[in-house]
Amino acid sequence: MFASGLNRFRIGILWFVCVFIAIFSYRFLIGGVEATMDFVAYHATQRPIAFYIHIFLAPIALALVPFQLWRGLRAKRPAIHRMIGRCYGVLVVLSSASGLWMAINTQAGTVAAWGFGVLAVLWLAITAWGIALAMRGDLTAHRRWMLRSIALTMAGVMLRVYTPLSDALGLPFDAAYMAIAWLCWVPNLLVAELLIRLRPAHALETA
Repeated sequence: MFASGLNRFRIGILWFVCVFIAIFSYRFLIGGVEATMDFVAYHATQRPIAFYIHIFLAPIALALVPFQLWRGLRAKRPAIHRMIGRCYGVLVVLSSASGLWMAINTQAGTVAAWGFGVLAVLWLAITAWGIALAMRGDLTAHRRWMLRSIALTMAGVMLRVYTPLSDALGLPFDAAYMAIAWLCWVPNLLVAELLIRLRPAHALETA
């Protein structure tokens, strides 16, 4: 009973975090909000196409994460699972490409540029490989690689945790942001890799 309750709690947290952060991310679509953050204002004015593609589509990819981890949906409605997976794949391609363009042109410094740039490339490559494995029929490997993809998608969550946290701690923004460019995704990927190696892929999914 305790394990069942803990699992429901874990699932609830996943749904809440992904959907809440996805909705919260759309605050940048409200006029004037970007003026409160210099780096956001820079991309909104200098790289508007990449910026708006990224901030509009990446949150949708994040919101789809709980659906892709929903084992019951995949088992009972595999066609819906595949349709959502295709949508997720397209969203990642467009979001990672626009994210890479912003990383290349960022004013946050070389360290941050490399952090977000590597994230964009890995996000695209890992997701594409995971989808390719599904098309080949290797579903076990597909689930493992898609878990890695999801770990990178969750960088959007950690970015929104670390940025205000560093501000609350009084850390210099430029230095903190360089670290966050790596911290928002490297630990995620390491944890995903550890879980994949220690537990079967289906154990990481929701009921």
